[in-house]
Amino acid sequence: MGKLKIKKEDTVLVLAGTSKGSKGKVVKVIPNENRAIVEGVNMVSKHTKPNAANPQGGIVKQESPIHISNLKLVDPSSGNATRVGRKRDEKTGKIVRFSKTTKEVIK
Repeated sequence: MGKLKIKKEDTVLVLAGTSKGSKGKVVKVIPNENRAIVEGVNMVSKHTKPNAANPQGGIVKQESPIHISNLKLVDPSSGNATRVGRKRDEKTGKIVRFSKTTKEVIK
């Protein structure tokens, strides 16, 4: 299991599945399953019993995890999907992510 190139709060483009072509913000990353939950993407209907939060019960639409390989990071500077590389920053010595297309550091 390698290092994931997508983090929480990133904007991503969906490459495959029923939500193909849609963009959204990553809400949660599940590293041990290589999956992420993206806002408004991969919606599923879940049947719920009545509870305190939902006294009526019924069918609730919610996001389902999508595999990391089906997501591509959107470059904040250009707005296009890009591949992500990792390199050591010259000033701080920390490892940073950078866009393969524009060579700019991401965050």
